[in-house]
Amino acid sequence: MSTFKQGRYSGYLRPISYLIDLFVVNGLAVLYFFRNIDPILFVLVVSIAWIILSIASKFYEVYRYTREVTIFSLVMRQMILFTLIIFAFSGYHQEFNIAPKTVINYVLAVFILITIFKFAVYYLLQKYRISFGGNYRNTVILGINKKTLALENFFNTNPEYGYIHKKTFSFRDKKDVDLKLCFDYIKENAIDEIYCSISELTNRQIMDITDFADNNLKILKFLPDNKDIYSKKLKYEYYDYIPILSLRNIPLEDSINQIIKRGFDILFSSLVIVFILSWLTPLIAILIKLESKGPVFFKQSRNGFNYKEFDCYKFRSMMPNNEAHLYQATRDDQRVTKVGKLLRKTSIDELPQFFNVLFGDMSVVGPRPHMVSHTSMYAERIDKFMVRHFVKPGITGLAQISGFRGEIETDKDIIGRVKYDIFYIENWSLLLDIRIIIKTFISAIKGDEKAY
Repeated sequence: MSTFKQGRYSGYLRPISYLIDLFVVNGLAVLYFFRNIDPILFVLVVSIAWIILSIASKFYEVYRYTREVTIFSLVMRQMILFTLIIFAFSGYHQEFNIAPKTVINYVLAVFILITIFKFAVYYLLQKYRISFGGNYRNTVILGINKKTLALENFFNTNPEYGYIHKKTFSFRDKKDVDLKLCFDYIKENAIDEIYCSISELTNRQIMDITDFADNNLKILKFLPDNKDIYSKKLKYEYYDYIPILSLRNIPLEDSINQIIKRGFDILFSSLVIVFILSWLTPLIAILIKLESKGPVFFKQSRNGFNYKEFDCYKFRSMMPNNEAHLYQATRDDQRVTKVGKLLRKTSIDELPQFFNVLFGDMSVVGPRPHMVSHTSMYAERIDKFMVRHFVKPGITGLAQISGFRGEIETDKDIIGRVKYDIFYIENWSLLLDIRIIIKTFISAIKGDEKAY
């Protein structure tokens, strides 16, 4: 039996990170911020709470292939939840007289230090792998196809992740494959991780490889085959002892994520309404009224979360007409007023939808809602179009900043929009929302060629 993880100490990183973070959490509290608390009580309660919270939020599940954006997302979630715990502690122990401002300053100090430490370890390990060849893992790939070649290229061109790729075995003729030669090579070259292409192997071979990996303490991972279902982001669950694969994992089904997103929506929309719409609306209303008769606001029924209809609000940018609820605006559309062209070019016409966000019908970021007539049409013609309704629609979205905003001229436009919307639904994070908002703002300043 081969030795496992010989000469590598990455297994110690997680407990060391726990100890350092707990030292920061408790040290700052006792030494600098909460001088009047019972230190033993605080350390005991907060340390247990931190450990439970970290396990629940997977705060320390950072691997060599984890992206920086994911780490930052973990930090933000941990900070929000930890803030609630500290406020709960101070509220329960009112005799300690902990001021809310002190709690905020303490949490910010804690997470600035923890974030610096977390990213320092992340980048130092990358530098260590590149410069000294340490903290590495030897890999082999069983099977050659487009996906395995892409994985081999990833290993060879990204030394910072610490993978040293040794060999890729070809299984073109599945029946004549000699797995013993592969196993001997793996043992002789101290291979740490085995990557298998499911499409290149028979069920019997997969079982033999699994047995070998288990008996020799090798990490075994599989690349999905060409069947569409295996290329999706599946969720793995157990019903008693029965393994179940869920077709689609939606982060916003998590109650904590729903609270975070709704809290962000309320805060952001309130700021826009108070500091922008409060003075901009009267000016826009005057300009609209001076050019044409009709209402300042345009109301249109659209489909939202769970296909439920709601009234979506915009500044009116067209002459009043009977076709507004049936046809989208097209390039050089004669219905659009002069003021409307400016409003649409800068996306100012969309600003009243922040009231929809505040009321709970929409989110700041999400799939853009379509007219009811268009939704019915696309639901019949476009595969997976209805997946967009698993979450609330948004004022802006990933599809909009990726070149799929405005008029839908061909099916290619709506297919592209659905593709990006589904990616957003399956990979939501608060950081992704912020990134989309920033890109939307930059696009509004520069002007978008499809904004007409």
